[in-house]
Amino acid sequence: MEQLNIFGETVQTTTLPPELLEYHPGIFDAMEAKAFMSQFISNVPWQQRIVTMYGKQIITPRLTAWYGDTGSDYTFSGTKFDPLPWTKELLLIKRKVETIAGINFNSVLLNYYRNGNDSVAWHSDDENELGVNPVIASLSFGQARRFDVRQKTDHQKKYSVDLQNGSLLLMKGDLQHNWEHRIAKSTKPLKERVNLTFRVINKVKGER
Repeated sequence: MEQLNIFGETVQTTTLPPELLEYHPGIFDAMEAKAFMSQFISNVPWQQRIVTMYGKQIITPRLTAWYGDTGSDYTFSGTKFDPLPWTKELLLIKRKVETIAGINFNSVLLNYYRNGNDSVAWHSDDENELGVNPVIASLSFGQARRFDVRQKTDHQKKYSVDLQNGSLLLMKGDLQHNWEHRIAKSTKPLKERVNLTFRVINKVKGER
């Protein structure tokens, strides 16, 4: 696991435990990453959705698409995502990610960050459909973006890691319950990035 860089006003020496985060750089090389990214940007039916965050409806500052098995629909911030069928490219990537994660995923959320203005605010992936202590695999293609993590009860405990082209970040343990994460906006001129977050969607009790 690559060492996480700690940021914030207070210098800390404790790293985030590996049972919560694993960073795997370069699981796809530059040529593979470029080919996948070009394919996704051109062919995915991207949408800019309206979601509810902190009691307000906002337009997501990035484009998204949801793929997965039949029945792996997902509700996030008041918006329901119905899965598109897997493509051959996504299945190829999924198999490689599953080998590293040791998890069989049934869905993936694609995020398209067009420039430094696109972002995702502080949040946790703690919806009921994801179950207790979910494993989420986040794969990055294109522009490196900083991934920030902070503890929910103490915002002074903060960490960051640059998600490089072709890299995989595994979020696991109780990270989604006790921590939150973001990709912040940047004033620097940034290029395009496509991020894939593989998940396991469980049928919530009472649903049919």
